[in-house]
Amino acid sequence: MNQPHKSTSSSQEIPPPKGKKLLDQFRDSIRLKQYSYRTEKTYTQWVREYILFHNKRHPREMGVAEINQFITHLVVDRKASASTQNQAISAILFLYRNTLYIELDQSSLNFIRPKKGKRVPNVLSAQEVRVVISSMAGPFKLMTQIMYGSGLRLMECLRLRVKDIDFENHRILVYDGKGGDDRVTMLPDGILAPLREHLARTKAIHQHDLTAGFGSVQMPFALDKKYPAAHKQWIWQFVFPASTLSPDPETKTMRRHHIHETALQKAIRAAAKIAKIDKRVTPHTFRHSFATHLLQNGYDIRTVQELLGHKDVKTTMIYTHVLQRGGLAVKSPHDS
Repeated sequence: MNQPHKSTSSSQEIPPPKGKKLLDQFRDSIRLKQYSYRTEKTYTQWVREYILFHNKRHPREMGVAEINQFITHLVVDRKASASTQNQAISAILFLYRNTLYIELDQSSLNFIRPKKGKRVPNVLSAQEVRVVISSMAGPFKLMTQIMYGSGLRLMECLRLRVKDIDFENHRILVYDGKGGDDRVTMLPDGILAPLREHLARTKAIHQHDLTAGFGSVQMPFALDKKYPAAHKQWIWQFVFPASTLSPDPETKTMRRHHIHETALQKAIRAAAKIAKIDKRVTPHTFRHSFATHLLQNGYDIRTVQELLGHKDVKTTMIYTHVLQRGGLAVKSPHDS
């Protein structure tokens, strides 16, 4: 059996609330840190798998040896990618540190956090972008135009709220992006009119919900406690609402959430197929194309970095590898 865990003097084990199951305690810990619901679901799934892998032993009875066994299983048996391994490691360490209040002796962990290999992003030409977008319709077309025209990530686009669209200054305010940072990016002139029309239809849906006794939206960072009436205000509604009401996973309140990411992913794949694009096309492809086309048009890489919300310019530098003639404008000897 594994040796007892080492706890630091500053980290004391706190007994759990009576009658509360471990995974419920774990969810409470995640919500206390104000992590997203997606992270909560992912982390909970990894902790569940960790426990099941060890035949439902309680994590208090396990430690470094069992974590090493589980990660080895992911690598050897499941051929898990670096990002998948990192997710699992983060979830399990979060459990011990923030739910069980056990500080593991991480020097005994015999794995090294895997680093993602560098990948050249898949990029469409400007003509290919136009063909794919012209094969789309409705809110999916508009969302794709925003991802390409403003450089938004998939979830940043889906989570846009009415207040985040600044028509007067032609800009989009992205709150709590990747890494928890806020940023500002441009709102393309070409989508101003269709976006206004879309919001007019969305406002009518919201008004109908209010009349029917609904109209509530999930508020970020517990702002519903600070502003109790804000959850029904127009400015807080999602720009791209779902077609139906659904119960909030935490409060069970019937609300209109944003369109699910899989719906947009399917719409883009279908449009790429119609357009006969022989490349793998995903929502993120349009963000990659946004960055690459800006660099092709001569914009400074620091400007592109800021628009994308990259913390390190090295991340943005990857797009120099997909420019038409490479990062150094090298000409092939075949063409000399």
